Amino acid sequence: MSHAHSHIGSGSRTTRRAFEFGKTHVVRPKGKHQATIVWLHGLGDNGLSSSQLLESLPLPNIKWICPTAPTRPVAILGGFPCTAWFDVGELSEDGPDDWEGLDASAAHIANLLSTEPADVKVGIGGFSMGAAISLYSATCYAMGRYGNGIPYPINLRAVVGLSGWLPGSRSLGNKIEVSHEARRRAASIPILLCHGISDDVVHCKYGEKSAQTLSSAGFRHIAFKSYEGLGHYTVPREMDEVSTWLNSRLGLEGFLS
Repeated sequence: MSHAHSHIGSGSRTTRRAFEFGKTHVVRPKGKHQATIVWLHGLGDNGLSSSQLLESLPLPNIKWICPTAPTRPVAILGGFPCTAWFDVGELSEDGPDDWEGLDASAAHIANLLSTEPADVKVGIGGFSMGAAISLYSATCYAMGRYGNGIPYPINLRAVVGLSGWLPGSRSLGNKIEVSHEARRRAASIPILLCHGISDDVVHCKYGEKSAQTLSSAGFRHIAFKSYEGLGHYTVPREMDEVSTWLNSRLGLEGFLS
């Protein structure tokens, strides 16, 4: 399970890139397996550190899958290679989106969830760039397809984004408005967004704007929480909020409050 290749082309055979994902770490449920959540690390991190954070949460009925992003040159770091779910040049409304990288990572995550039992609820969460991919996956779920048009196969039940932003936000509303089915799915999925007010890496305004964009595109169950004094990292009270929210949204038994 350590290496997987996602081949997602842009329609042209010459531009297709193969992304080699790193090691996947799994935290098994300590109780009855009721939900599986793929949790995505931030830029330059790996799945192991995610698994160590999640192991301590009071959620015995969740299985956590913590993949590691491919190592690739990243424009915002001047082309320096590190683990990244997609390439990013600047955090702004006008920055170009790496659709190929976004789709490849979203497909890799969907593939990790595709073998879960039918009675297990599935979700996606993440930090920073991992949060961005989580929100992108939510939009793919709503539209029923990836950005490249390939059908999206997973019935997502919850999405969490910490200190992140929404890629592809400019055109989201138009894509969802055209389909009754897309509007129905967008209205059905709960999303929790948390952000530190003192975040100087991904400014809190990007998290707020992402929540507004999702809400106006028809995502009705958006919770946005901001934290005084919190920078670009997670703290126990934020993870407590995540645990409580997941427990209530997924209807889990055995929550250890």
